[in-house]
Amino acid sequence: MPANFSDAEQRAHDPSAHEQRVDSEKAVGRNPHPDFGKVQASREDWREERSWNITKTRNPQWQLGDGANDGGESLKKEHVEIDPYAEGRPAVFNYKLLISGMVPRPIGFLSTRSKDGSSTNLAPFSYTMVANHDPPIFTVGFAGGFANAKDTLRNLIESGECVINIVSEHMIEAANATSINAPYGVSEWALTGLTPADCAEVKCSRVKESIFSIEGKLLETKEFESRQTKGKKTGVLAIIEGVRFWVREDALNEEKNIIDVAVLKPMSRLGGIMYGRTVEGIELPRPDFDEAVKKGGKENLVKAKLEV
Repeated sequence: MPANFSDAEQRAHDPSAHEQRVDSEKAVGRNPHPDFGKVQASREDWREERSWNITKTRNPQWQLGDGANDGGESLKKEHVEIDPYAEGRPAVFNYKLLISGMVPRPIGFLSTRSKDGSSTNLAPFSYTMVANHDPPIFTVGFAGGFANAKDTLRNLIESGECVINIVSEHMIEAANATSINAPYGVSEWALTGLTPADCAEVKCSRVKESIFSIEGKLLETKEFESRQTKGKKTGVLAIIEGVRFWVREDALNEEKNIIDVAVLKPMSRLGGIMYGRTVEGIELPRPDFDEAVKKGGKENLVKAKLEV
């Protein structure tokens, strides 16, 4: 675990850290459009009428043994094998491949504050996932090691606290704006116009506009080292326990155990600079073995695993 640096100490320890992160962002080239404003103007307007809808499955008549529902089309295509550590393959290629293939990803919109309360931070992280429910456990991945920690990670390590806010449609522009390469000391809260609200168990603020927020306390961290460049620290995994939930009243059922996706309207991360809306879904019950196999006349499909 590294020493806990204040903003001033961090700059003194590594004055180029922030600039390095900015240069790295330029090198990644997430934005494929030289003139995004022109591209944006050429697209359809946001369709507000697109509300949550549940449709039939693609093949409501699907039965055990039927395989993929595309009539075998996916079997006609070949695959390309990729060695993530192939000679001459930049690590950023793996990054761009993974963020475009592991989709959609939840956006963990983390609010933190330093241990002494002198600074706060608000930033989105798409390497975020729930890992357990008893206790409620969440994981967040951070790019870079401890020595070049982003403000959020530094605050999280120093204070041991954070709030994971879920991003909905009505706050997507504001959430994205917190990824701006602002100079040290500039408040993301002020730049975005979002509203801080008090928490019950942690000292940092939650985002009041967020329909679902989770107060969290840090359990442990693990730092990762590059396979290609010995000694280079490339990422940190934080394991966080949820200690208090906040759900907007119109999104919560009476039993306080289900959040209405039609109200939540969650946004997700795709590849590059793309985000995804959640406007359509299907429902599929988990099959029961006796019902689907024995009563369904599918006994011929029952084989030992080594026979498949």
